[in-house]
Amino acid sequence: MSILNQDQSDYWNGEVGQRWAAQHRALDAVFAPFTEALFARAALAPGDRVLDIGCGAGETTLIAARTVGGGGQVTGADLSEPLLATARARAAQEAPGTAPVAWLRADAQTHDFGSSFTHVLSRFGVMFFEDSAAAFANLRRALAPGGRLSFVCWRGMEENAWVMVPRERVLPLLPQVEPPRPGAPGPFRFADAATLLPLLEAAEFRAISCEAIDRAMVLGDTPQVAADFVATRGPIARLLHEQDPALKETALNVITAGFAERFGNGPVALGAACWLVTAQA
Repeated sequence: MSILNQDQSDYWNGEVGQRWAAQHRALDAVFAPFTEALFARAALAPGDRVLDIGCGAGETTLIAARTVGGGGQVTGADLSEPLLATARARAAQEAPGTAPVAWLRADAQTHDFGSSFTHVLSRFGVMFFEDSAAAFANLRRALAPGGRLSFVCWRGMEENAWVMVPRERVLPLLPQVEPPRPGAPGPFRFADAATLLPLLEAAEFRAISCEAIDRAMVLGDTPQVAADFVATRGPIARLLHEQDPALKETALNVITAGFAERFGNGPVALGAACWLVTAQA
């Protein structure tokens, strides 16, 4: 397998990928509002041939397989073998009548997917390409004429309260945090749509739509569960990734206390802001 994005491959095949695989159900529950928005816009139909980029533990791939049915075909592609192993195990439990699924450990920037898919989908997977221009051009080649691309990606960090609220609690505990390198892979790479749309145009997509959508995300049923989620997955987890265990524990306690002040002992729901992007081959 040709991997252009070696840093991301190493990251997602190590402890982080194993942790996300073990906790995939919580992740799918938190992201459910955006999963629903993605599939509502994609409007898959029976018999479609779907490529899911950054499929992770398989939630979106399996939804696609159920939607297109036995006459369709679905491929889930990801860099993380721990997540793909979980996805394969989940697929084995699917009821008859779903589309057959091929699971690929593949770099979307370089892998030859052929050119027969009617849809390319991604839920929060397109922001981590090392070379976004190469990736979108390759995904354009994967689509049959008239095929469609549909994905969700995060808007700006400052628009995402689910990140900003715990981040403001954690930052005083950390050494100086360097700002992300412009254009570097990361969750908020396409915060500004002006950096995204030219890439799609250069890849010869047409009828491009980029809609701002906002949803409340329930991070957990209690402050403790919600704090564990943000401290072990997503942007806050990346801040804490290389810190010592004592600091991580302190950060978890500080986030929990902050959520409890705001939400009492009940569910923690904070705003999340994304782009919902569609385009046609």
